[in-house]
Amino acid sequence: MNILRALFTQYSRSDRERAYLNQAVSIYDLERREREVAFGKFAEC
Repeated sequence: MNILRALFTQYSRSDRERAYLNQAVSIYDLERREREVAFGKFAEC
């Protein structure tokens, strides 16, 4: 049941951005990820 819920759960753009930024492993990685987000990595198509 959890697998089905995970497949159909919609996350907001800010949730996806925050999760992506939280995966950074260093300050340099975080800065790179912040630039990617700022340039629209998670922008709706």
